[in-house]
Amino acid sequence: MIVFWFLLIALVVVVAAVTLAVVGGGAEAVLPEAEPDRVADALPESRPVVRDDIDALRLPVAPRGYRMAEVDDVLDRLGAELAERDARIAELTAARAQAPAAPAAPAAPADRVDLHKDER
Repeated sequence: MIVFWFLLIALVVVVAAVTLAVVGGGAEAVLPEAEPDRVADALPESRPVVRDDIDALRLPVAPRGYRMAEVDDVLDRLGAELAERDARIAELTAARAQAPAAPAAPAAPADRVDLHKDER
């Protein structure tokens, strides 16, 4: 019987505490509104992204956010690939500018003889 009264009193205390926590919050919110996450240095929208843009990019740090080392590794890889791509594009553009214009392919003769015509 003592256990029953103990559990009943504990239940009443828990219900009262939850009720006070929910109703007794007043006009103010329990937690302040969270500010939306924004990248401090956004990537440019008016031109293609270059290696310097990736190097300057800083993502927001949060207690339960991404692992900074992993994000840094991804950004380093992305920056290296962009630099490699840009170097290859510059190389191909320079080679094309220096190459003479290719002559047009000769046209096929109109009176071409089909040697295998009879075998069909």
